Amino acid sequence: MPSNPANPDLPAVAETPADAGLLDALQHQVAVFARRAEQTRLGGVGQARNSMDRAAYLLLNRLDLEGPMGVKALACGMGIDSSTVTRQVAPLVDTGLVKRTSHPEDGRAVVLALSPRGLARLEEVRHSRRELMARVTDGWTEDERESFTALLTRFNGSLSELMGSVSEAGPAS
Repeated sequence: MPSNPANPDLPAVAETPADAGLLDALQHQVAVFARRAEQTRLGGVGQARNSMDRAAYLLLNRLDLEGPMGVKALACGMGIDSSTVTRQVAPLVDTGLVKRTSHPEDGRAVVLALSPRGLARLEEVRHSRRELMARVTDGWTEDERESFTALLTRFNGSLSELMGSVSEAGPAS
């Protein structure tokens, strides 16, 4: 398959003029969404609004959903490198939201775990963000919310898969 002139690591995609218009509209809406998300940080409403950055939220959420794990496993699961996780986790440990503990099977290894304080803080932020999503989608049907969530999940998965394949091919130019 021929390569994409804009990025040789990606395959070229054949498109019709109708595809181009739709893809332009899609990329524009994604850009607007990214700007809005950054402006609000999707922080939610109430006291918890804008009080936890995206990296902290994603790290705490993963530790809550998957349990204690090492830096390497956390980095792999999030699709980022270990040094980034180490840098992002440091303030969470300093503020008591994450604790470092010994691995239950190998006492020499360290695992990261959500502290009770971290879980309480995460729940506060989740509640605030749920309220924001409820307000944003007020007037949507349950089917519309489910469809949007499914499509956004699929979009993020496809983007992650594509970016993973690009990074495996080597550094992006």
